[in-house]
Amino acid sequence: MKQAGGWLWRVSLANLFFLYGPIALLILFSFNASRLSATWQGWTWQWYRALWVNQSLLDATANSLRVATVSTVLALFLGVGLAVGLDSLSGRRQRQIEQSLLLPLVIPEVMMGVSLLLFFVLLQIPLSLITVMMGHALFNVPVVVIIVRARLKKLDPRLMEAAADLGATYWNTLRHVTIPLLRPAILGAGLMAFTISLDDFIVTYFTAGPGATTLPLKVYSMIKSGMSPEINALSALFVIVSMGLIGLSLLLQRR
Repeated sequence: MKQAGGWLWRVSLANLFFLYGPIALLILFSFNASRLSATWQGWTWQWYRALWVNQSLLDATANSLRVATVSTVLALFLGVGLAVGLDSLSGRRQRQIEQSLLLPLVIPEVMMGVSLLLFFVLLQIPLSLITVMMGHALFNVPVVVIIVRARLKKLDPRLMEAAADLGATYWNTLRHVTIPLLRPAILGAGLMAFTISLDDFIVTYFTAGPGATTLPLKVYSMIKSGMSPEINALSALFVIVSMGLIGLSLLLQRR
């Protein structure tokens, strides 16, 4: 048993190194003084300082924050309403709607991006930040529904029944009982949706128009023109912010 446990422990460490080793190397080389990423010449903060004076990067960051904020608000508004409304449906209809909501999470992102592009073209909607926000809201709604539904299933239905017995209407119960109990899940779902939107590249690539360059698109264009140490610094910030938001989301969902 001890030998088997030691073997499993070594395999687990190897898997962790395979997954997080490149990320750790990326963060390390973001402090490299050399302009050549493969050559180490000492520690420096110059690439992080260079990010703050790069206006195109700042504009792309502002676009990403706008898209993530608006799409998260839309996804929360639609997703929380869907999650709460599903509780009032019968088992079969509930399962059918839940399965249809999972479709944006199952299909490849390339297919979703192409379908959204065709949809906007057929409706003659010009590609812009608005179309990017709509696309991000589409794949974030299922994420919100899944997280909020998981919290709903853990709630004691007697609390809502007690509110109804005391004369509360459906909307009063929803406002003063259900939503406050769902608040940790709603906040966690919002942070998760914000993180996914902030990092998305494929759907954004198909739905963005002129002047709608987000940070992932900007990084991609920088890589095509040559690897710069600024990309390492920007990618390191991306990783740290994303992992921090996901960790905060999981922490809120455990409450």
